[in-house]
Amino acid sequence: MSTNRFVRLIETLCIHEVKYIIVGGVAAVLQRVPINTLDFDIVPARDLENVQKLAAALAVLGVTFRDDSSLEPTEADLTSGNCLRLRTGRLDLDLLGTVGENESYSDLLPATDQLDVAGYLVDVLKLEKLIELKRAMTRPKDRFMLIHLEATLDERERTRD
Repeated sequence: MSTNRFVRLIETLCIHEVKYIIVGGVAAVLQRVPINTLDFDIVPARDLENVQKLAAALAVLGVTFRDDSSLEPTEADLTSGNCLRLRTGRLDLDLLGTVGENESYSDLLPATDQLDVAGYLVDVLKLEKLIELKRAMTRPKDRFMLIHLEATLDERERTRD
């Protein structure tokens, strides 16, 4: 198992064959956007089989709720579709039922690329979709990230020509 907290999470989810999409700051970093992020946001599939795999993976990682470390997420929590603010060790993990205009795992899957992270293929939300989502947000940190997302996409498109 990796000692890098982000890679350890990815390894554990992949070993348990969890279907999920990396969104947010980690999705941006994996696509070479020059930002820092302190948490890990994913949108998992919420079908029963996947929820069971996710629950097993989270148990291995010792995941608890951020606001009450004595509570571990249950399968009922994982199927709820609510945003679950969790923690594993020193890593904050947000499990999102949907993003944007109520877009779930299956809605978002066409807007992903598969990237190799430490030898594991993971679904990562494309920059174009991240930009679309950030444009709808008004928090200063989202507006700041939007500048970097758009600049990275512009640079990528310039170097392709």
